[in-house]
Amino acid sequence: MGVSDTEAVTTGEGEGVGWEAVEELPPSAKLVAKVLEYEDTLTQSQLAEETLLPPRTVRYALSRLEDAGVVESRFSFSDARKRLYTLKL
Repeated sequence: MGVSDTEAVTTGEGEGVGWEAVEELPPSAKLVAKVLEYEDTLTQSQLAEETLLPPRTVRYALSRLEDAGVVESRFSFSDARKRLYTLKL
């Protein structure tokens, strides 16, 4: 009659993918995720400034994080050419 440990973990409301999804990603993706954890929402260029990574590396890290389901992107209202990235953990 009890709930198994696996069911208890997967049915938690409001809980998305955890940091476990980031563990297997490249170091650049981990750094971008950590910066987003502290800074909340940033553009790609702001992430490049904060992490001191090249823009191309930040782009790759963001795509890996989006594939893992831990980063959410949306268009900026102030400049529709830019996207804002937010950590979903």
